Amino acid sequence: MLYAHTPAVGSDEWHKLDAHIFAVARMAQEFAEPFGAGELAYWIGIWHDVGKCNPAFQEYLKHCWLDPNHRGHGPDHKAAGAIYAQQRVAALALLVQGHHGGLKSPAEYQNWLAEKQQQHGPAIDQAITAARALLGTLDPSQQLVLPATIQNKQHASEFFLRMLFSALVDADFLDTEEHFNKEKAIRRGSSVSLADLWARLEAHQYQNSGQSQSRVNRVRHTIYEACLAAAPLPQGWFRLTVPTGGGKTRSGMAFALRHALAHGLRRVVVAVPFMSITEQTADTYRAIFGMGDTETPVVLEHHSSAQHTNGETADFTPSQQWARLAAENWDAPIVVTTTVQLFQSLFASGTSPCRKLHRLANSVIILDEAQALPAHLLIPILDALVQLTTHYGATVVLSTATQPAFEAIPLVRQLQPYEIVPEPKQWFDALRRVRYDWRTTATMSWEEIAALLRAEPQALAVLNTKRDALAVLKALDDTSALHLSTLLCGEHRRAVIKEVKRRLSAEEPCRLISTQVIEAGVDLDFPFVLRALGPLDSIIQAAGRCNREGKLTQGHVVIVRPTEGSTPYGAYRTGVGITEKLLGSGPLDVDDPAVPTRYFRQLFDTVNTDRDGIQKLRAQLNYTEVARQFCMIDDDTEDVIVPYGSTNQQAQVQHWIDQIRRNPTQTRYLLRRLRPFMVSLRSREAARCRQRGLIGALLPDTLPGVGIWYGKYDSLLGLRADDLDLERLVA
Repeated sequence: MLYAHTPAVGSDEWHKLDAHIFAVARMAQEFAEPFGAGELAYWIGIWHDVGKCNPAFQEYLKHCWLDPNHRGHGPDHKAAGAIYAQQRVAALALLVQGHHGGLKSPAEYQNWLAEKQQQHGPAIDQAITAARALLGTLDPSQQLVLPATIQNKQHASEFFLRMLFSALVDADFLDTEEHFNKEKAIRRGSSVSLADLWARLEAHQYQNSGQSQSRVNRVRHTIYEACLAAAPLPQGWFRLTVPTGGGKTRSGMAFALRHALAHGLRRVVVAVPFMSITEQTADTYRAIFGMGDTETPVVLEHHSSAQHTNGETADFTPSQQWARLAAENWDAPIVVTTTVQLFQSLFASGTSPCRKLHRLANSVIILDEAQALPAHLLIPILDALVQLTTHYGATVVLSTATQPAFEAIPLVRQLQPYEIVPEPKQWFDALRRVRYDWRTTATMSWEEIAALLRAEPQALAVLNTKRDALAVLKALDDTSALHLSTLLCGEHRRAVIKEVKRRLSAEEPCRLISTQVIEAGVDLDFPFVLRALGPLDSIIQAAGRCNREGKLTQGHVVIVRPTEGSTPYGAYRTGVGITEKLLGSGPLDVDDPAVPTRYFRQLFDTVNTDRDGIQKLRAQLNYTEVARQFCMIDDDTEDVIVPYGSTNQQAQVQHWIDQIRRNPTQTRYLLRRLRPFMVSLRSREAARCRQRGLIGALLPDTLPGVGIWYGKYDSLLGLRADDLDLERLVA
């Protein structure tokens, strides 16, 4: 008898190798069937653990069983299957080799294989012979080939192998889990169908429809109806161009569910640019669809601060346990995630982030605030979306008030996205809730800007940098003013937003000085907004925080040019320059969707939309380097845990720190709990602060990128230190 795994703790049942191989093959086949790769997936499932037929590997398993403290990975079990795959379809060998350890480049694979053949040639041959005897055959009845639709198409082939890899590794994880933890396996998935979810949304809409006949609500209802009317249209690319406050969160989901039902799709994935909006969006959907502990969970919220992955489950509710499991492979009917999580996974090489990718086939993908996608990565991002819509049965919805002119990029020029809401300009005209006041011909001092804010009892000011925000705060000299930037940890920012909402609702004085961290989706409603001249889409997003609910006849948005203002480098500064160029013809009517389109066309013509050469690396199947180079956020950073919050909160933070130091195996789980109490610094600035004794080590050997802040942390300003280089903190 040959085995795949030792018995689970407390059991004497070994995991039979043939049962594991056949189960993985069948499950991988099921996962890959939606994109026409079921047979290929089946055979790489058959080959993936052929090497475990090696007698040395079987001895290794027995040794592990007899000595539970035994450490080590044991003899290689991938080379035999990789060789067999290479002899059938060469590219598939990368997937077999990568099913533990992740995808590599062809050069890395060849070097690895040469080493294995030299060291273990006879053992590899012996394993293949034994596997053939165990399984009956290792050969399909007919020659395997890659689908004709992707042959000789470099990026399509790269993406196809990535999706096939996802089907394999998820199947391998799941069958292994079934052996070691049957109770965990049972908790996976959701019994709620998309039809059930549509019924809940329809009922919720009926209860709320007509509750208010305000101008804003009438427009929202018309937009909702337009989304339902467009749902039966053929799959592909769609635009949901809706003015800020037009109800696109609910209406977009209505379109997605009806569209999915019309075309037999499996799930809805909503990706948003910031974690704060992720939480806000997920809460909106939970309110509609229900997610109590007595109900079957349906909404998965997945991002780096979500506290539901890894760690013990004893203190978790059933819905939290479900979320932990669903986050591993997105086995949920509705997934709300960040664009960082979505696209970093799409270009990852590791097994864990790649597990979820096959779930994107036959899904509706809503990209909320699509204009926020990083310009320097647009070509690889858009190419991945083209692959999903062309070959994997996905529909993509670009949802935003400021539609980016992606058609200006040659890669997607042939696409003709369908406007879900016909003639969107009419709704921008109907929801004109603010008056834009362009005071950009001359500059303004900080004191002049502060005077404008003092004249308004409720005012939001959005500056381009943290340095500028603090300068306005100082000039304002208002002890009741609030501040929002990444100098504040996430928990602190949430508390500020909560207090802002309370003051606005109570009609109390409220002046908030912020960086662009406030823009794009944070649900605030000020009567007056001041915005430093910035990229046009940022100006429009800031204006979305003004008169959001249409309670006033008109809100007031003032755009100023600070005399001493600063601007971040890169695409942001380029965007400022393009906005200034457009202003050369006079004030801009940014409520006309054609204006942002002109802006984005010029932006995409100016910046390098594949700055890091991702497409060239993909064409080479260099998965290792693609994963290294594809960074949606600057990874040259370090995080520091700051002393924010109540006495109880700070005690809890210290408890988590102590737990990490006592039991490093819980580090990943506990770091997620600590994430809301962290601030990010550029590595160079962190090194300078460390030399000054402002940063202490958490786990110096294994966590060099996470420290403990021993400097000042202000209840208004956040992270503080003499001579701190503010722009070396993450924007």
